[in-house]
Amino acid sequence: MGSEPPDGRAGRARGGRHEGDHHRARRRGRAHSPRPSDQGLVFFAGARVDPAAYADKLSGVAASGVTVVIARPTLNFAIAETRPLATWQGLAPGVERWAVGGHSLGGVRACMYAADPANQVTALVLLGSYCSVDLSGAGLPVLSLAGENDRLSTPAEIADAAHLLPADAVFETIPDASHAQFGDYGTQPGDGPQDADDAVVRDAITDAVRALLGQ
Repeated sequence: MGSEPPDGRAGRARGGRHEGDHHRARRRGRAHSPRPSDQGLVFFAGARVDPAAYADKLSGVAASGVTVVIARPTLNFAIAETRPLATWQGLAPGVERWAVGGHSLGGVRACMYAADPANQVTALVLLGSYCSVDLSGAGLPVLSLAGENDRLSTPAEIADAAHLLPADAVFETIPDASHAQFGDYGTQPGDGPQDADDAVVRDAITDAVRALLGQ
């Protein structure tokens, strides 16, 4: 599983209202929610990927009323993050129900946050990722989205780790999508072709996450 872009650049972020413009908020992440509800999602980027690279792909989720907080982890490396989940939940104090999610290694870290009952996570969203901790008995709604052309977190690898998730976890595969297409940061060495239209990937993420969170 890999998420480091070849040059560290991120695509342009579109959609969603940006909150938390003071310096401390910028160090923690960005909150997106054109019309806020009591449902939130803290999302962790892949390793060394600029969090802004996920703004467009998550813009449809935010437009549905979910407050999306795209975390900026320490050293841009979520797997090494030690701060509590409340670090990012505090960017949207009006949210009462928090899901957590991530892409690639960001998803691995999201699983760890979900495994801690103190975080009171209500759902888990995995994009091109899988867990390294056992959540099979957590009773947690889980969505796992794979890309058909993902060569870094392949659909087969995701299936092999499915036993770590609840039996009713939802697994979907986006046709022709690569690993990097879960964000907008260019191509990655070792990844498959980016044959899917980015708008199709965004819509697939939006529809699946909205269904999971009941939006």
